[in-house]
Amino acid sequence: MLQQQTLAQPVGFSGVGLHSGKKVSMTLLPAPPNSGVLFRRVDLGSLVEIPARISNVAETDRSTTLSKSNAKVQTVEHVLAALFGFGVTNAVVELDASEPPVGDGSSRPFCKLIHEAGIEAQAERIEPIFITEPIEYSENGTLMSVTPHDGFKITCTSSDKGGRFTQLFSIELTPETWESEIANARTFCFYEEIEYLIKNGLIRGGSLENAIVIRDDAVLTTEPMRYREEFVRHKILDIIGDLSLVGTPLRGHIVAVKPGHAANCALARLILKHAQHPSGAKQVFSPPDKFPAAQPIQNEPDQVSNETKTSLDSEQIMQILPHRYPFLLVDRVTRIDGNQITAEKNVSISEPYFQGHFPGHPIMPGVLQLEAMAQAAGILTLKQADNAGKIAYFMAAEKVKWRKPVKPGDVLKIDIELLRARGKVAKARGVCTVRGEVVSEAEITFSLAGK
Repeated sequence: MLQQQTLAQPVGFSGVGLHSGKKVSMTLLPAPPNSGVLFRRVDLGSLVEIPARISNVAETDRSTTLSKSNAKVQTVEHVLAALFGFGVTNAVVELDASEPPVGDGSSRPFCKLIHEAGIEAQAERIEPIFITEPIEYSENGTLMSVTPHDGFKITCTSSDKGGRFTQLFSIELTPETWESEIANARTFCFYEEIEYLIKNGLIRGGSLENAIVIRDDAVLTTEPMRYREEFVRHKILDIIGDLSLVGTPLRGHIVAVKPGHAANCALARLILKHAQHPSGAKQVFSPPDKFPAAQPIQNEPDQVSNETKTSLDSEQIMQILPHRYPFLLVDRVTRIDGNQITAEKNVSISEPYFQGHFPGHPIMPGVLQLEAMAQAAGILTLKQADNAGKIAYFMAAEKVKWRKPVKPGDVLKIDIELLRARGKVAKARGVCTVRGEVVSEAEITFSLAGK
């Protein structure tokens, strides 16, 4: 259980809305325990309050909009991210227009406001949502997943439709890392999107003072980039703001590939649904009924299968792994030798993810290469007699690097070495190659549990 928190005193800020272009004054106010975050419109004749909950999301086109009755508030994610990042659970966001001020396009102005107001602990406690089994959402080349984790971690990959400015960033979120590593990242758009956005009544308040514009290979901004990976860090900022709409702190590891507000909110709904119905059907990774507590990983490796230079075909693999099409990402095993395994995946143009990743420029998602490593590592450990009938449960990934694109027709070679294994938890290093060139690598942690 965590302690609820609110603001110590009211504090205000004025500016223009990013999409509406209207002048707006915003006041952040303290709120009583168990009230959550509320957006209050004071310009509509009668006072209207809209709880910041996923059930009130009305639109997700380029920003997140909340509505209640005939009232709405758009572009709420930057304010919500600041409150969530600092652990403020109860607050009122009072507005005299339909959108908070954009400031500089990041959450920096709202962080300054929260510091000015101060944070006050409340006697009441709040129970976080603990992710106990993997949950996944995917659509049109976007992949969002969350797996069990003791803290709140986000790993994100972003790029445009052509794969330009591809960036990866991973962070364990705390109030300190939120403010120093994420909060200052500014919103951005591609030059060719501007005409569409204007025609659809968006970015009326946008300028180079509050957004970065990418034109071809040039980055248009009024100041130097605040982070090397500023684009993907802003995507993480949006994820934090949108996921705060579950209404309580989260404990899990978010992995996002090409996220957007619609996908962020879809994942928030799945998380909330899972929290309300924990005994529901398992998602994608076929996790165990109960997430086993992680045990310290020792430095001495357990003995793995005594079989050496063993090969397995697809039917034999499916006798070991619970995965099936389209999520079985290992076609054959060519070698098992002590603590090492070599497997292959034939990357066909028929893979379903190529329909949206990306049309006219098909590339195998990096997160699926990571999953292929995890499955190969699972085969290695599940081949042990003591582990027969169990499930290898993907827990975490570290030192992840995607070096080159994997395209249709490639044969992905997956080499895994088990680094440590003790009890129910194991750690392995994976390297994927195509024609002898490294395309991705990672260290993965997984646990074993009975079905």
